[in-house]
Amino acid sequence: MLIARNPDPQSRLQYLLRIPIDEGLVFRTSDTWPRTKALFCYPVPTEHWPEHPEIIERTPVRSCVRRGAAIDLILDRGRENRSQIVFTTARGRDAVFWQSPRTRKQARPNVRTPTARAAGLADLTIVIDTHERYPYRFIGQQVHTTSGALPCGDYALRTGDRLLASVERKSLTDLVSSLTSGKLRFALAELAALPRAAVVIEDRYSNVFKLERVRPAIVADGLAELQIRYPTVPIVFCENRQLAEEWTYRYLAAAQQWCDTNNDADYRATSSTPPQEPTIMADTTGSAPSSAEVRAWARTAGLDVPARGRLHPRIWDAWRTAHPE
Repeated sequence: MLIARNPDPQSRLQYLLRIPIDEGLVFRTSDTWPRTKALFCYPVPTEHWPEHPEIIERTPVRSCVRRGAAIDLILDRGRENRSQIVFTTARGRDAVFWQSPRTRKQARPNVRTPTARAAGLADLTIVIDTHERYPYRFIGQQVHTTSGALPCGDYALRTGDRLLASVERKSLTDLVSSLTSGKLRFALAELAALPRAAVVIEDRYSNVFKLERVRPAIVADGLAELQIRYPTVPIVFCENRQLAEEWTYRYLAAAQQWCDTNNDADYRATSSTPPQEPTIMADTTGSAPSSAEVRAWARTAGLDVPARGRLHPRIWDAWRTAHPE
């Protein structure tokens, strides 16, 4: 499979997709893979493939077979390897869409999300982490979004230099990867330092038990252990991306409404001494603690620590003094 830059500057479809079937089919499309939605593809003659293309991606193909009105395309790589190019009609016209199993499931969640304002708020400002490649847009809701570097989570409410609430977004693949590598535990340690925080999963919990590359019991036990360790950070499965976006909007709106009307003591805390911070115990195995654990402990102890980056040696010295064992 070849993906090249579309040399036509006037086209809104900035990529050319070429697949090895019928002497090569060429399509114009808007992205390099259908990650968050099915991609519209405009078929063009093979002569439109540039003589000297600017190749963006070149991936070996395991299988490329036409089955009825669809072409099953399987790439020779571990992730994002299965997709379909579907020939259909839209509004009475012929159309071609490139979809993956994830976007096909999300395309028809069989539910219509409400348009009523969450918590009755006329407007809500949500900060989106700059590392989010495909962020939620909150279309149809009374939401204003800004981009900024968040110390934890992907979507948050911010007042000055303080975070009121934060939501970490995960696909099932990302969840499994971060859980098995140990990164998710450190992420939850930082989320637990906030007054309100949650993790939202763009998938069903039942799909955990359909995993093939990792034992489902390992993932299920890991999630259960994290919920016991960090009970203030719920892990919510929302079936698909659309419902996860809706849940994130309403969760943050509820947090904003609670802050405005209840004058919650959690929200009056300063960012350097966040409430409900779990005490980090010494590692009895003798291995050094992670930066996230020491950072969380330092905040509990009232020490000034940066949200990101390397910790100052004096912070490590203070942790060792407090944990001589």
